Amino acid sequence: MDQLTSFLATVDWHGILYAALRILVILTVARLAIAGLMVALGRLESHLVRRGQAEGEVPTESSKRAGTLVKLLRQAVIILVWLITALVVLGQMGVQIGPLIAGAGIAGVAVGFGAQNLVRDVISGFFLILENQVRVGDVAIVNGTGGLVEQVNFRTLVLRDLAGTVHVFPNGTISTLSNMTRDWSGYVLDVGVAYKENTDHVVEVMRRVGAELRADEYYGPLLVEDLEVFGVDRFADSAVIIKGRLKTRPIRQWEVGREFNRRLKLAFDAEGIEIPFPHRSLYFGEASKPFMMQLLERQAQAQGDGGAGAESSAR
Repeated sequence: MDQLTSFLATVDWHGILYAALRILVILTVARLAIAGLMVALGRLESHLVRRGQAEGEVPTESSKRAGTLVKLLRQAVIILVWLITALVVLGQMGVQIGPLIAGAGIAGVAVGFGAQNLVRDVISGFFLILENQVRVGDVAIVNGTGGLVEQVNFRTLVLRDLAGTVHVFPNGTISTLSNMTRDWSGYVLDVGVAYKENTDHVVEVMRRVGAELRADEYYGPLLVEDLEVFGVDRFADSAVIIKGRLKTRPIRQWEVGREFNRRLKLAFDAEGIEIPFPHRSLYFGEASKPFMMQLLERQAQAQGDGGAGAESSAR
């Protein structure tokens, strides 16, 4: 007990209390700094959205781009502030941070050689965001896999496909990236009609359906331009293919395209335009006649035999 009392008597309680107060002040300043930076980043996001709208960008596109950038900046700011705060707190506790920083530099070089893939992913992610290649909410095809972009981080890009499966791609492994909803989206039409149909009339019906869709109260605002009909694209096995395109707002191309197909089918039915389907003719060997020809010949022969019998009876 005497030893404990003597030890406590030697402790510089004033110094400890003073250091604790300084650490508390440092932590408070760090928290205030983070709060202030969050407010500044919020204003930056609003400014980016307004600037994008002023440049004619779609409001949803401006919001997605600004939200992605600000989210990554927020993560980087939080990490940087707390790292600096930790070093300052260690310095207040009497720890020499100079050797720590030097050792951290050497360790960083060593880790960098062992974590080349991680460094590659981070650098690729930085340029992915800097060049505004893809944003949260876009529909993209990454390395042949398509889906909705749910997260864009410095290290990974996360997609969710139509079946709900989540795909995570390290940024450094992304070799091909196709953004299907950048600025506007397109729904490509390959309309097949029978060879007997007048293609000019078919194009006229397609344009009429496109105009009705553009005038619709709900689907009209989703279209960016009128229906584009490129004309006769190719001659298929059983159909003439007429190609066209619907330009829509981002990520709305499938909804508008399905409605156009529904209305076009009804219009073709009303106009009597045939939508062909694949069919085949069967032959029973090269030396024999077609089956339908054989039936017709047999029917004609039976009718001839019947007529000859009736004539004989009359005689």
